[in-house]
Amino acid sequence: MKMPKVVCEKCQRPIAAGPVAGRLSKGRLWRHDPPAERRDPEDRLVSCAGSLEIVDLPYGQMELDVELEPEVTEQQEAALF
Repeated sequence: MKMPKVVCEKCQRPIAAGPVAGRLSKGRLWRHDPPAERRDPEDRLVSCAGSLEIVDLPYGQMELDVELEPEVTEQQEAALF
């Protein structure tokens, strides 16, 4: 599954955003490192402050394009029999 990328407000990098259950137009940024550092002075991994933020997805309000069968009129129905 290809995830849309959204710019993180904290580090300004494009980060993948996964869907949030029940909120079609929202996504959660994946955990990511800040641009300049991956570890703190004690050698622990550091996450960007924007990691796991809920964001608007670029195509969140899209609707499914569903083709409905055309209505059959009485005249067309009579022609079938």
